[in-house]
Amino acid sequence: MLDRRDDPVTPLLTQWTYQAMVHELLGMHNNRVDMSKTPNVKKDFEEIVLGEADPFFKKNVLANFGDLGMSIKELLDGYQKKLNVNRNIQSIEDMQRFVASYPEFRKHATNVTKHVSLMSELARLVDVHQLMDMSQLEQEIACVDDHSAQIAELEAKIREPGVSKVDAVRLVILYALRYETYSGNRIAQLKGILQEKGVPRSDLGLVDGMLEYAGNAKRAGDLFGNKTFMSKLGKSIRRQVKGCSNVYTQHTPLLGQ
Repeated sequence: MLDRRDDPVTPLLTQWTYQAMVHELLGMHNNRVDMSKTPNVKKDFEEIVLGEADPFFKKNVLANFGDLGMSIKELLDGYQKKLNVNRNIQSIEDMQRFVASYPEFRKHATNVTKHVSLMSELARLVDVHQLMDMSQLEQEIACVDDHSAQIAELEAKIREPGVSKVDAVRLVILYALRYETYSGNRIAQLKGILQEKGVPRSDLGLVDGMLEYAGNAKRAGDLFGNKTFMSKLGKSIRRQVKGCSNVYTQHTPLLGQ
């Protein structure tokens, strides 16, 4: 049994797997995704069902965004091959084969359209909310102790009109958790910027609320790996030797240790 307050960081980070992105960006309830507000969506796809019965979703539920794009391309290529085969009807036998396979073909076509529609909308929302840049900064704050390099970028990011209020609050909470005990922290100033952005008072209270719930004094473990000289040294060496192949997945949940 683990107490969530020992790792408040992981749930605050942008996730890049298929199921997590659908939950976070679109919302999924009882395996149903509401796509009615998606621009130019077809009537038949205003509500999409995902779950165990969908073999593509089952296979790619934990695929990251990049791999998901490749898998959907393969799904689309397979559909186009079937489409070309079915177009080549030149005999009664060809017609019989097409009619026999039509229900399966139509099911396949619907599935392709469903996942292409979902992928397209996820990509649009990632772009609209600047989630690539957001995620990179989140990961840096979560994984690297470098206040001077991060604070200017953080202030500029939360001021950007394209960054949503909830994402701006998330960034400030991550910063507060990381630099709570740093004598030169700018938590108060960042809360002031959030207020200028129009963040409601109730949401501003989340910053202090998170510190009260899972701040440095409330955590049992060494969440950021910076409480001892040896942990700092080890982290530095690992970072220099191993590097990081994906800046969006640098962070490893405390549970992984």
